[in-house]
Amino acid sequence: MEKDKIEFKSGFVTLIGRTNVGKSTLLNQLVGEKVAAIANKVQTTRTAIKGIVNRKNSQIIFTDTPGIHKPKTKLNETMVETSFSSIPDSDVILFLIEATSIDIGRGDSIILEKIKEAKRKTILIINKIDLVKRETLLNLIDIYSKEYDFEAVIPISATNTKYKEIILDEIEKNLKPGPAYYDIEEYTDQTLRQLAEETIREKALKLLQDEVPHGIFVEVEKMKERKNKQKEEIYDIEATIYCLRESHKGIIIRKKWRNVKTNWKSC
Repeated sequence: MEKDKIEFKSGFVTLIGRTNVGKSTLLNQLVGEKVAAIANKVQTTRTAIKGIVNRKNSQIIFTDTPGIHKPKTKLNETMVETSFSSIPDSDVILFLIEATSIDIGRGDSIILEKIKEAKRKTILIINKIDLVKRETLLNLIDIYSKEYDFEAVIPISATNTKYKEIILDEIEKNLKPGPAYYDIEEYTDQTLRQLAEETIREKALKLLQDEVPHGIFVEVEKMKERKNKQKEEIYDIEATIYCLRESHKGIIIRKKWRNVKTNWKSC
């Protein structure tokens, strides 16, 4: 008797959580490529960034959203709205929280209410488990499990690759049969320029630390491909960095950028 053919699955998965909970780190880990900027600052992710994972029997399209926070400016309000607007359009939601939480905070409570309203399949990801004791983690799992019927609860450390397949397997299990929406060679819907802009902004945030807030915007003006002495393909990039205040301009210019190295490729 011929074995049943395994149906190909596909779907859209939204990563949502408070600022600095590790969404971008996890996205890059799951995709296996650098698609989102990572910096130890709130609001590093400004827009909904997509990452694509192609597996043997599925294609998973991830959306990394800006961290949920109390908005103080129009930009902040737009970022929060972008995050929440992704929930109803998701097939599966990855809700990230920190293992160091002792209860459901205000930000996580708001996210939970949005998930309940949308009634979407949700996987609870508890990040940074290396920072807490087992009893604390079990207590947190119990608290959240009473609030919503999660498809799964997965404790992880986003920087550890061993959790990657566990998460992907759980997501695939909860997807419906569907086509591949993107070419199997693609890992993001961002253009090469957008990837370059994200990379430069990430390096700027790390270099500038507390001297300049996260209020900077990068625009690539020119990109020219060439080969170096080792015959490797590289890009010469000219970009403009926009900042919110005139006083920040001098700080940015004074920084030594010559040692900045990037690691990304075209898709």
